Amino acid sequence: MKLLVTGAAGFIGSHLTLRLLDRGDTVVGIDNLNDYYDVTLKEARLARVAGRQGFRFVKLDVADRAGLADLFAAERFDRVVHLAAQAGVRYSLVNPQAYIDANLVGFTNILEGSRHHQVEHLTYASSSSVYGANVVQPFSEHHNVDHPVSLYAATKKANELLAHTYSHLFGLPTTGLRFFTVYGPWGRPDMALFLFTKAIIAGEPLNIFNHGNMIRDFTYIDDIVEGVVRVNDTPPVADPAWDRAASDPATSYAPYRIFNIGNNNPVKLMEFVEAIEAAVGKPARRNLMDIQPGDVPSTYADVSALQAAVGFRPATPVAEGIRRFVAWYREYYRV
Repeated sequence: MKLLVTGAAGFIGSHLTLRLLDRGDTVVGIDNLNDYYDVTLKEARLARVAGRQGFRFVKLDVADRAGLADLFAAERFDRVVHLAAQAGVRYSLVNPQAYIDANLVGFTNILEGSRHHQVEHLTYASSSSVYGANVVQPFSEHHNVDHPVSLYAATKKANELLAHTYSHLFGLPTTGLRFFTVYGPWGRPDMALFLFTKAIIAGEPLNIFNHGNMIRDFTYIDDIVEGVVRVNDTPPVADPAWDRAASDPATSYAPYRIFNIGNNNPVKLMEFVEAIEAAVGKPARRNLMDIQPGDVPSTYADVSALQAAVGFRPATPVAEGIRRFVAWYREYYRV
């Protein structure tokens, strides 16, 4: 197949691109290479796929309406995996406009390109953040998610609503994937594992929010990629049993689906820190702090729908995933 992967220089996008190329797909990857975090890391990720047969990179912002329209018209993609977004809960408190431009304007441009050029399936990144103020766990796609607690989460919920509208109006098959705390080699520098590993090696204190009383369903990058590939290979169809009087948010009378991709095995933050200490071989200095605005204390993914649909559920143990990340970090940064 010929696929468009947006955010190809990103953490998930770069791993996914390699996986698709390895199985023989043709991939056009786009990214705007913005400076939200270290651009050299993004360039290093791209260098892993540069020159690979079947890959072409285009520096392009998904918010560039004309540029994206021209790309869709020229390339005639079979399928699209949309991962480009302005990420981060805390950054949305200081630069909300970046989230509107990338996550709303950009997503609409992707929908329009997919609609007008008969894309077979649009798979896009949502987020576990959409569960917001929900307290019933494990989080299920069948739960209502109308109470986001960050602008980032609100934009991801909006993506799901926009996707359903296009599935309904134009028959565009769309699948949203709610990722749960993705980690692993080549990860984002603003994420806890990266920050904690860097601080421990440097002998600096860790800023641990909510006084360590956080629980996260950490999900290893290879499991995320496997889930994305399987879902993208399985376009949704309308659910003939969908009941308008008792509507299920995860499915529809239109070709639309929502899936969680999480490890289904939440870990206490302090245990996560201890696993990093073990992998680094050095104890951490801990600076316990209050919970930050927009954060939620706990996440836990129900992945039964994913397993039923595509026969897969993440299973990489957190300690093993951390060990692989630390090995990559030491090699990449030579520390």
